[in-house]
Amino acid sequence: MNPTGLRLRAVLLLCFVSSTACNMFAFTEEPSDRVGKGDGYCSRILRAQSNRREENDDFRLRVEGDPESYQPGNTYRVTVTASRSAYFRGFTLIALKEGAEGDSDEDYAGNFQIIDEEETQFMTNCPPAVTESTPRRRTSIQVFWTAPPSGSGCIYLKASIVQKRIIYFQDEGPLTKRMCEKESLYGNITEKPLLDCCACGTAKYRVTFFGNWSEKIHPKDYPRRANHWSAIIGSSHSKNYVLWEYGGFASDGVKQVAELGSPVKMEEEIRQKGDDVLTVIKMKAQWPAWQPLNVRAAPSAEFSVDRTRHLMSFLTMLGPSPDWNVGLSAEDLCTKECGWAQKVVQDLIPWDAGTDSGVSYESPNKVTEPQDKIRPLTSLDHPQSPFYDPEGGAITPVARVMVERIARKGEQCNIVPDNVDDIVADIAQEEKEEDDTPETCIYSNWSPWSACSSATCDKGKRMRQRMLKAQLDLSVPCPHTQDFEPCMGPGCSDEDASTCMMSEWITWSPCSASCGLGLRSRERYVKQFPEDGSICTMPTEETEDCVVNEECTPSSCLVTEWAEWDLCSATCGLGMKRRERMVKMPPEDGSICGAEVLEVEKCMMPECDTIPCLLSPWSDWSDCSVTCGKGLRTRQRKLKSPVELGDCTEELEQVEKCMLPECPIDCIMSEWTEWSECNKSCGKGHTIRTRMVMMEPQFGGNPCPESIQRKKCKVRKCSRGQSNGDDKKRRKEQRDKRRSKLDGAEITSEHPGCKMRPWSSWTECTKLCGGGIQERLMTVKQRFKTSQLSSCKDRKEIRACNVHPC
Repeated sequence: MNPTGLRLRAVLLLCFVSSTACNMFAFTEEPSDRVGKGDGYCSRILRAQSNRREENDDFRLRVEGDPESYQPGNTYRVTVTASRSAYFRGFTLIALKEGAEGDSDEDYAGNFQIIDEEETQFMTNCPPAVTESTPRRRTSIQVFWTAPPSGSGCIYLKASIVQKRIIYFQDEGPLTKRMCEKESLYGNITEKPLLDCCACGTAKYRVTFFGNWSEKIHPKDYPRRANHWSAIIGSSHSKNYVLWEYGGFASDGVKQVAELGSPVKMEEEIRQKGDDVLTVIKMKAQWPAWQPLNVRAAPSAEFSVDRTRHLMSFLTMLGPSPDWNVGLSAEDLCTKECGWAQKVVQDLIPWDAGTDSGVSYESPNKVTEPQDKIRPLTSLDHPQSPFYDPEGGAITPVARVMVERIARKGEQCNIVPDNVDDIVADIAQEEKEEDDTPETCIYSNWSPWSACSSATCDKGKRMRQRMLKAQLDLSVPCPHTQDFEPCMGPGCSDEDASTCMMSEWITWSPCSASCGLGLRSRERYVKQFPEDGSICTMPTEETEDCVVNEECTPSSCLVTEWAEWDLCSATCGLGMKRRERMVKMPPEDGSICGAEVLEVEKCMMPECDTIPCLLSPWSDWSDCSVTCGKGLRTRQRKLKSPVELGDCTEELEQVEKCMLPECPIDCIMSEWTEWSECNKSCGKGHTIRTRMVMMEPQFGGNPCPESIQRKKCKVRKCSRGQSNGDDKKRRKEQRDKRRSKLDGAEITSEHPGCKMRPWSSWTECTKLCGGGIQERLMTVKQRFKTSQLSSCKDRKEIRACNVHPC
């Protein structure tokens, strides 16, 4: 290789150590009017990287959450980290389209964003690349990367690492991350589902919500008081209506659910969509957020879908929280084979509605201005977040939703028909009356059907109940304890074509008065007119008196109507039930609203039978077993029921890991070196010895002591007069003679009978400041027979370096 080529490679390697070196290279190698990305500088870096490949697991490039694919336009946190025992001084990070060489602007994918300008900067002569601001020892860096638009295909995020003079870079392995565009039915934010539904007839589904948000699974800052799921609200709808979606903005209804847990506004928005909505999905709130299924059945609701309204959406709030929710958005129950999905099960993680800027469960209200887009929470959002994980791992799901098909009506047109078992199961769901509960679930008999909720020909519901007396196998879920079916008042029939089919009443409007006596109204609409063409005479609007506060003043607060009572907390015996209402308008004078917003009362269910394995509540967690670092903590519970009633296999003690602040680590030093030779051949001089820092202090450990010591030395007195000058002259001539020899030439030891190799170069200084050491070696090349072992041996010299204070 010619000298110019050698110089080019050397400077390219320096580019990874410092952007300053890159600037020097661009200035000296190219005319000033051609400096920049257009001269192919980035591609020269990539080609320089490809000349050498090192496999090293000490360094890793990671995208938060470790996704296999990217969502176009989404922003991700990218980190480059070193293992605990390693560090790096410089780095380069670049995002390249798959198969591209980096010669043009179109080869680069997405855009980087700098988080810390003191740590990172864009490379001067290669703007798509990110490099260090100052070369120094570091163990990690972070930047944001915004994914390219739809249609960009697969991309590679590539990093190079500089550690002293060694450069690590890889086309595969820990320093390269390959991500492909995520396939989505929706494309970008504003697009609708690409496929129309081709299924025939209608299908009926049951959606069941299993809350998994508990102190055991999500222990960090878990709110022990008032933890709950708000009332669930949703619908089956067409592709022309979107309740909520990632990347969209929350409507007023979504905002009220997200911040207050109120479904009232959301239900009004759904019902205003008319023919775009087939079924409104509603389930009651759950207080507390989690209870075993043998204590409280998972909430469920039924809904229908057809060819035009084949999507299902719902949401519910985690309470308390700023504006965090879970739910499904436009879940398509129509299959590509023109059939109806049999079963959908999804684990749910919380998402942020973009209306409140709180970072923890009980953060004070802080309106987000301007409003942000709806996005999923991540484990790297904020250190105070209950889901925070410095490693960027996935959030543990807080809920699971199961959507099961329970019936179909009308002619089916599946391209791939269901098997016989599925068809029989659908028919049986509609016709059977017998109970098919698992053998491990012990129930009481069903109660008689209640009276119909409608006394007229308006469509209503009736209900029956049964009690869950025991659940012998907790791994097998037990079905619901309540059953509903549609009904009409006496003398009415669904097949009677001479009657009107009315919708359900829409929620009552707010009271017309802010205090005292006022009016409120509600409406409904005609869903089906009589086939004989007659006019519907049933009322479509109702009005009634309402009282906000009989003894109110202009400064009184305005509250909503009471919600319905929750189900009793007990399935048998004595329990509690609750209902709540919200403050719609606080007092004008700024005083505290005195109106009650929560009512709790006792409720009595039928007598309980003795249930085996009755357990006390868990005790509080014990203190961590250590005072710092990683340890263990335990909690216990007791068996309250007699052992002879049945074998109890439930655990009575739990052990989990706990983490306290890291333990202090003191500075660790190496042993002292031997004292060096005196720096004077006669008279007074000094000698030194040094030691190195093996481990820097961490987490408040003891600081490092001195690393260099010196002391006086006196070899012999220097003689006066001419003889002293002759000695100096002779020694100078000997030193000049040794130095005049060429590099690599052989020299002879001062000891007879030995032939020595020349001194090696001095090693790099062990420290940048505060006193380090350098070494060099002279080794024996040949030992003559007449030499003595004690006088013919390898030699080593040590000297101090960088002794200036840090």
